[in-house]
Amino acid sequence: MFFKDVSLGPHETQLRFRLIHFWEARNPVKKTIIGLEMLLIDEQGTVIQGFIPPGRIKKYLPDLKQGSVYRLNNFYGSKNKPMYRVADHFATVSFTWNSELSVLHEIPTSFDEDRFRFHSYEDFEANCDLKGDLYDVVGHMKLVNGHTLIERPTPDEVKIDTTRHIMVHVQLHDGPVMKLYLWDQAAADFCKKFNSYDNTPTVLLVTAVNTKRLGGTLALTSMSPSRVFMDYDVQPTIDYFNWLGSNPEIAKQVSADVVTKRETLTIADIFSYMKQESAKDAFFECTATIDDVVHGSAWYYIGCSGCHAKATKGATSLVCTNTKCEKINTAGVPQYGLSPEHLIILSLLFASIYVYDNSDQAVFVLLGDAGRVLTGRHASELVSSYFEANGSEGADHLVPVPEALISTIGQTHKFCVKVTQHNFSGDTRAITVTKILSLDTPPPTEASVGSNIAATSGETVQTENEVCEPFKTGGDSADEESKRTFDSADPEKAKRPRRDD
Repeated sequence: MFFKDVSLGPHETQLRFRLIHFWEARNPVKKTIIGLEMLLIDEQGTVIQGFIPPGRIKKYLPDLKQGSVYRLNNFYGSKNKPMYRVADHFATVSFTWNSELSVLHEIPTSFDEDRFRFHSYEDFEANCDLKGDLYDVVGHMKLVNGHTLIERPTPDEVKIDTTRHIMVHVQLHDGPVMKLYLWDQAAADFCKKFNSYDNTPTVLLVTAVNTKRLGGTLALTSMSPSRVFMDYDVQPTIDYFNWLGSNPEIAKQVSADVVTKRETLTIADIFSYMKQESAKDAFFECTATIDDVVHGSAWYYIGCSGCHAKATKGATSLVCTNTKCEKINTAGVPQYGLSPEHLIILSLLFASIYVYDNSDQAVFVLLGDAGRVLTGRHASELVSSYFEANGSEGADHLVPVPEALISTIGQTHKFCVKVTQHNFSGDTRAITVTKILSLDTPPPTEASVGSNIAATSGETVQTENEVCEPFKTGGDSADEESKRTFDSADPEKAKRPRRDD
């Protein structure tokens, strides 16, 4: 029987097909395996989805190999699922109690290697947030985690294992640029392929992506069945690579709709932008001099080892404040009553500094790596050093601002900053620093602005077959902390005369 003739109900007949791909299907809440899903193609080029129930996976899994050709006797034609479909066929080939699967070593006819379902930007736009079919996308990369291809970015596979995702800006021919979030296995596959190329790859094909509107911008996200291909991996990427070579002006284009250069503004310009009615979340660069450090308030907090959100004191342990985080008791944090040096393993640098340039003065809030770049030391090291020198202090003692931070007064740096809804609503004038660059850093790379919300500020999505809705990360908790820290400081100090020394 050919796939086009498969109907709903039991079938005591034979199918022949090539196994394109297979993956685990998991319950998005309980994370338990609910079956093994497959993408199959027959000799007529028709694609259909296959399914092996969890109780039969052990029987068939040892024989499954991507690309192999099989014969299947007896199966059940079940109705294809309405959500997150990977094939157009209305039926799914489900393995039953009497199904018999065998490898075809002598293949009587040719079977296509793969079959893709490409759609245009307009199609993705029309199907956004519908949770329906998962289509394939092929285009050329503009940015990889915020870095242009000219810089030859090198994705860190170890870091990706921790963050679980990577963000790529991809353009479809001469259309708009879209954000593409690759998660888990797709992210790992991307890193492995990207780093294996001698020359920087430019073409990217990702299968089975879901469309979601994030921060008002259309975004694509990988799912469990997603696969990653580049330049010369498959015929569609080869064709696109050749097209791109024939249209070099397209490769050099930058769509202002999604990808623009991060603007360099003065402090006064940033404040002016924050007052505009049309202001949206944005990233800027600003060169400023450190005038002082905010004293008398916490410059670090204890963060969850999983999501870096603030951890609070529970009955016997530290508890993550992020409701979407799976770590009920933050890993690595012991019972209260142990020595303070054990409690600061997860502390995150979180300090406020007074800065100025020739136009105005402001309070900048340093988060995580930004503070570490400035001081040269991680917050946990600074706090640990203090407790080692002051062993009699309790774990709840507020550690004074360290000398490593105070010594930065008078230094001039190029700050990458972000402004968010907190700034537009007038809740706070404190500006969050996401990165610190040296003054001799080359011109700014392309980065998303306008209606885009960067992944560092919470624009991340749940992975795979989950709902794919934005969830709060440590960035959101940090923004709340920055608001409280600034509010607790003396607002007038941000408007005092500049230091002459």
